[in-house]
Amino acid sequence: MLKTNITEMFGIKFPIFSAPMGPFHTEKVAAAVSEAGGLGVLAHVGLIGENPVSVMKENMKYVVEHTDKPFGFNIRTGRIEQYWYDKLVTEIPEFIMDNPKIKEQCIYAVTSAGSSRILPQSKAFQKLKNVSPIKHFHVAPAFWLAEKCVKYGVDGLCVTGYEGGGHQSYEGVGGIVLLNQVQQAFPDIPKIAAGGIATGIQLAAVLSMGYGGVVMGTRFIASEECGFPQEYKQLTIDAQAKDTVILRGQLANIRLYNNDYAKSHQVIVTKEEKIAYEQSLSQEQAIENALAYDKLYEGDIVNTAIPMGQSTGLIHDIKEVTSIIETVMKDAENSIKNTIKLFR
Repeated sequence: MLKTNITEMFGIKFPIFSAPMGPFHTEKVAAAVSEAGGLGVLAHVGLIGENPVSVMKENMKYVVEHTDKPFGFNIRTGRIEQYWYDKLVTEIPEFIMDNPKIKEQCIYAVTSAGSSRILPQSKAFQKLKNVSPIKHFHVAPAFWLAEKCVKYGVDGLCVTGYEGGGHQSYEGVGGIVLLNQVQQAFPDIPKIAAGGIATGIQLAAVLSMGYGGVVMGTRFIASEECGFPQEYKQLTIDAQAKDTVILRGQLANIRLYNNDYAKSHQVIVTKEEKIAYEQSLSQEQAIENALAYDKLYEGDIVNTAIPMGQSTGLIHDIKEVTSIIETVMKDAENSIKNTIKLFR
């Protein structure tokens, strides 16, 4: 068994986290990952007609009913989601404090797609930290953002390379470089690696870079427990790494499967362009953008936005979460052992 600063920090058996994968529901796969010895993370759900605060509370109840292991949750702090993140950063910490079992198990909060200051500045979260071991990490898809996160006092970083599915930076720096940049600058801060990771060899590689664990999203989509449509799961097996593209997303550039929907959209090169685009949107256009994700739940894999990392090229089967984690760990340990042999 591999022990790292991350497994010690969170009291987990394996240094493997599930990605939040919002705006979709991830309570089933999150519970399964935690029960299997990793750390499952609940999504900031944002489908049309749903209240993200109510959904988060119900999903937390679901997780503690299905596992007694640690888990976490995500809040997206992007500009266009301020209405909901203002409520989430206040109401969710209060909800956790009012529920002893949830307070005991929910020990990881990860913010993303916006400012790393939003959650720590919440008085409710400050109170929660005084009575709980909960740690706050922020997703950093760019080196400059990692610098800001450290400046603002995060407990740790989730560093994600350009290979990852979902929202990505404008800089386009791949994981092998970005992970090393952040490690060189901040060797002592706890870090987990994300972005196109699906195998034990990759886990062994990032451990050698000074990271304490990995986050996997697309790999866990192809799991029995994942609540996503079967068509989405099968697509992660059928697709190749080259079948994903970076396009304009709701919060930033986003990596999607290159279907008809993706082909009809464009990439935005700079943050300034993105802000201008947001300001030009009508309410009807904003709703239309959001509906592009909802359609996926109906099994539409042609005319809908499908987040997918380049790790799709490494996935060849749909398995139970326990089997996925066992395979990743076994392959990581074998890779480390084989590397050690080179120095004998």
